[in-house]
Amino acid sequence: MTTELTGDEYAALEVLRGMGGDILELALVAREAMQAGRGNEKRTRKILELGTERLKQESRTVNFSAAVEAALESRRAKGLRPRSIVDFRYICKRLLKRNPGLEKRRVRSITSEDCAQYLAAAFDTPQQYKKARAILSGVFSTAVKRGWCDSNPVARVEVPVVREKAVQVLAPQEIDRLLETAQEHENGACLSAVGMMLYAGIRPQEVQRLTWGQVDLEHGSICILPQHSKTGGARRVTINPPLARLLGDAGQHAAHEPVCPPNWLCKWRTLRRAAGWDSASRRWTQDALRHTFASYHLGHFHDYTALQWEMGYRSSALLRTRYVDLRGVVDPQAFWE
Repeated sequence: MTTELTGDEYAALEVLRGMGGDILELALVAREAMQAGRGNEKRTRKILELGTERLKQESRTVNFSAAVEAALESRRAKGLRPRSIVDFRYICKRLLKRNPGLEKRRVRSITSEDCAQYLAAAFDTPQQYKKARAILSGVFSTAVKRGWCDSNPVARVEVPVVREKAVQVLAPQEIDRLLETAQEHENGACLSAVGMMLYAGIRPQEVQRLTWGQVDLEHGSICILPQHSKTGGARRVTINPPLARLLGDAGQHAAHEPVCPPNWLCKWRTLRRAAGWDSASRRWTQDALRHTFASYHLGHFHDYTALQWEMGYRSSALLRTRYVDLRGVVDPQAFWE
């Protein structure tokens, strides 16, 4: 049976023919669009507009590896410290290693659930997970600013609860042994730096960047510059009597001269070994001297606020969770005499 077509129907066929491709397939696509719009022409056009815009957005994106490099570039431009750059690279490298396929994932397609799975696959402890979450969030923040995704999916990833453990502090005999070894090792070249970590709570990375020009013996303080501190904030730490004795001839050094001797990290490891640490049965605890300083400071002065300023924390909350148990502190008054 022959079906007569109206003028509009002929015109519709000509439109489809002019688009190229299979006319039947094109007609089926048009029907699916109308079905999605529930037969309403205006609604169908709106759906097509939204779909077109979404397609354009999806084309304006990059893979995860490129987003990492862009975030790293942005942070370098802002003056992120070398140690932080190393941490950033390490976290991202571990995410990529533990999650095959992530490198080429388009950042716009990555969901909050994906991020949680990636973090869980790469990091075991709450502390590691929390730090990695912050760095991953930074990668997506850069992607959002550059229009590669609409929102930061990490913002909806739950932050793990980190329960701080009581810190380990050096016993008086261990402190004496360390200081005696520092006096003998390399003609005492490391003694000032060890004293600053022990009696002023200066971090190992911070003391490594110090020069003698930042040590003010007259006013009894050491200035930690913003670019040298872990948190990016300047602070002044007090030179207490035991540290002042160790720094007795510091005025003989030139202002530009580093506090730490050349090849400091190697000498510091060798010094610890000579004092009895870093063996199979006696491992050195990270930040042991800073923790010892804080514990003995709190045990003697009983002042969280003062300790907060000395250590460069924004609040005393961490101190109140870490340094409640002071059973390892023996005769704190003698420590400061």
